[in-house]
Amino acid sequence: MLDTSPLTAAVERFADRLRAAPQSRLQQGAAEAALDLARELSLRAQRLEAASVGSAGGTAAGDGAGAAPARTMPDAGIFVVGDQLAVAGLDLAEALRAATETDTAKAPSEMLDEAVRLVDQAEAGALR
Repeated sequence: MLDTSPLTAAVERFADRLRAAPQSRLQQGAAEAALDLARELSLRAQRLEAASVGSAGGTAAGDGAGAAPARTMPDAGIFVVGDQLAVAGLDLAEALRAATETDTAKAPSEMLDEAVRLVDQAEAGALR
């Protein structure tokens, strides 16, 4: 099983900083950047879950005719974006732990490293 603690640690650190950020900082773009990241992490988790279900013989979102469309995380406001990011990051971590090498074109460890980089970059840009 893949150790996703680097992702969960990065997501929790960024989420905590967002929760503690002043309203002015959130309005200056930090909340928007965090929501974009949360949406991206959520979509990645949904794709992994769909691939896992699809490889098990079930119908999965995004696998063709009749598939449910990907769900987009709503904009619930600047004061909850830290929580939204935490949920999306933990969902992706769980999907990565459940993924196998045969579920995806990319290895789960590569996807983990990429997700951690995305979180680190978004945090650096949003809360500089």
